[in-house]
Amino acid sequence: MVQETLKEAIQTAIAEAGDKIAFINELREFIHELSPLRDQPVDFVRWLPLDRVEANGYNPNSVASREMGLLYTSIKQDGYTQPIVTIEDGAAEKNIIVDGFHRFFTGKKMADIRERTRGHVPVVTIDKDINDRMASTVRHNRARGVHALSGMSSMVFEMLKNGWKDGDICNELGMDAEELLKLKHITGFSRLFEDVSFKPAWKTTEMIQVENKYKRGHTSGNAEKNED
Repeated sequence: MVQETLKEAIQTAIAEAGDKIAFINELREFIHELSPLRDQPVDFVRWLPLDRVEANGYNPNSVASREMGLLYTSIKQDGYTQPIVTIEDGAAEKNIIVDGFHRFFTGKKMADIRERTRGHVPVVTIDKDINDRMASTVRHNRARGVHALSGMSSMVFEMLKNGWKDGDICNELGMDAEELLKLKHITGFSRLFEDVSFKPAWKTTEMIQVENKYKRGHTSGNAEKNED
């Protein structure tokens, strides 16, 4: 139990603080540093000004206008029940969205919500590089069952270009090899290596079956030619 004297001291400090939201954020950060669950991002939720938060350029999730309307109603009626997931860009002094763009957009676009939250949005922060960041975005979207094919294919293209292997992408994004193969064809990534001779590190069962079928037909054709 928190002692009454400590509660009173905190109440007094908040009352005297010029920027109460900033002060409470600092207080939460201090408690978070002492928390046995500090390895969990949700252990430290803070309210950041809208202009401190920015969208990323790769989110494949798209939401229809009806669902956006429902999201607005949900936030209006129930408030924010989920924070926006971000990474910190120290150089730009910005928090870049990994998941929660539509919650952010609703809070920024709708004046009544913006007024209720005093121009702030709830944020948690994770520490990820660009590929891991993209993977986190996809995992959040796929867990909800929503993602746009064009956005997914563009993201996969970037991850491949950044050096991730097919197996890494399948494991991190929770997709099977056939799904990845389709996305690679959509982006044209596979065509970048048409003139390069290489052997894939792993193959799907379907790919092996197709290759074996081709080889059997090719061998049979050669045998017939040799008999002529």
